[in-house]
Amino acid sequence: MSDTKKTRTTVDIYGQQYTIVGTESTSHIRLIASLVDDKMREISSKNPALDINKLAVLTAVNAVNDYLKIKDRAEKLEAEIQRLKD
Repeated sequence: MSDTKKTRTTVDIYGQQYTIVGTESTSHIRLIASLVDDKMREISSKNPALDINKLAVLTAVNAVNDYLKIKDRAEKLEAEIQRLKD
């Protein structure tokens, strides 16, 4: 069992309350929730006919797409740093 202290944080995302349990700080969890809420509202404003499930999936797809782009960029930068060291 881990000694890491977990916190419970209640957040509002797209009008729904969620209790998130994790090891991150409350402020970090609130930031993440705010960014998800913002992205959902952005997508919804461009596609008002989407039901909540499709909106959530599109938000997740956008988030993972952004993550993969950033991960790829970080890997390229790490390779460039290693190349410069060698």
